Amino acid sequence: MKILLHNLVISGKADERRPAQLLVEGERIDAVLGPNEGVTSDERIDLGGALVLPGAIDGHVHFDDPGFTQREDFGTGTRAAAAGGVTMVVDMPCTSLPPVTSAANLAGKLGIIAPKAHVDFMLWGGVSSNVLQNSDWRGQLEELIDAGVGAIKVYLLSGMETFRDLKPEQIFEVLKITAQRGIPVGVHAEDRRIVEAAKSTVLARGGDSPLDYAASRPAEGEIAAARTLRDLCRQTGARIHVVHIASYEALDIVTTARSEGLQLSAETCPHYLLFTDHDLERLGALLKTAPVVKSQQDMEGLWRGLEAGELLFVASDHAAGVWPEEKKTGSIWTDYGGVPGVELLLPALYSEGVAKGRITLERLVEITSRAPAEFFGVGTRKGRIKKGYDADFSVINEGSTWTVRASELHNKNRYTPLEGMTLEGRIQETWVRGQRVFARDESGHEDFSEQPSGRFITRGGAS
Repeated sequence: MKILLHNLVISGKADERRPAQLLVEGERIDAVLGPNEGVTSDERIDLGGALVLPGAIDGHVHFDDPGFTQREDFGTGTRAAAAGGVTMVVDMPCTSLPPVTSAANLAGKLGIIAPKAHVDFMLWGGVSSNVLQNSDWRGQLEELIDAGVGAIKVYLLSGMETFRDLKPEQIFEVLKITAQRGIPVGVHAEDRRIVEAAKSTVLARGGDSPLDYAASRPAEGEIAAARTLRDLCRQTGARIHVVHIASYEALDIVTTARSEGLQLSAETCPHYLLFTDHDLERLGALLKTAPVVKSQQDMEGLWRGLEAGELLFVASDHAAGVWPEEKKTGSIWTDYGGVPGVELLLPALYSEGVAKGRITLERLVEITSRAPAEFFGVGTRKGRIKKGYDADFSVINEGSTWTVRASELHNKNRYTPLEGMTLEGRIQETWVRGQRVFARDESGHEDFSEQPSGRFITRGGAS
């Protein structure tokens, strides 16, 4: 069956919007046509002049399934993704039980989550110090890579007993394998010694405020960790990726390393682009994350880095706690650290980036689609509006202005530090492999596809 999407615009160079038509056959894009080209189709759909972008890819989510489904599950998480124009998510290995640290654990997880997925998905694999207790951990890692994970995740600082952090020398051993296999390693980059010393100082004086929490995770922790990873890149030639970077000085180290030819990259998240430590003081645990949001100078520096191409992509780090119990425990130290974000990733970047002139539309496509697709090894089938690619589309009504309300979101635990923020541009439709999985009309009525149809995508899988 051929479907023609017409009366739409697609992105071009810089902020160019080009009138076009898109012919979809089955799961793929069959043709990208001019607005007046005649073509035969089985169905025609008028998109009312909307902006159609390649489907957004959120490369960093925690959907907690199985093991922590009181916080999120794959059904609610991917439903929220669809409502936010995200057509593929990449789920982290650490916040499920058992963690995705072996091919067997991955297979078990797939059996549980695949039937729930409303959008396509990939999985990170992981290596923790728990795993290194196994004498055959290297073989286990090789099997995990062979199973098709998108990348490997490790921590320099972790608070999870089921997924403990690695020392730099242990990461070095992991990198020797991943360098040979051509798969990137994502690192939670905070220096353990610096953070532990800072936290001890804060606790010794009885600190218990949001700003005390911020002081316990200073920028120096990220900066030192970035230097460590730069050195590991030099020693191994491996590809290393700093996840959720919040410090502009740390980003500067990454950028300088890349100018040396090192394979070091970084991502940031919307909360680091929209909020500072002053907002943390105001919002408290609602904005508690690790790393913590930082200064106005850091926020502005990250926007500059995003515009200049210093950041590879932006991901949500979607990590919801049970609301309100886990976010209102009575102490900032025991409040859950993490915010939901998959549904607001693309709308926030469009509104606060493109609409406000901080980044171009072309750059938005790069950081939400093209770059993550290439990073996770699926750049020959996803991330572009091009003949032969998956028909994954984020359809945006650029003229719509709306107010964020947590109660209207679609993930399981509905809270957000963006509560009450007015955004420009709203997701009108989301298409995954030629199927419309979400639609919102002008009255606000929403429709989701009746059955979850998301598919597990493997790194380097055939296009």
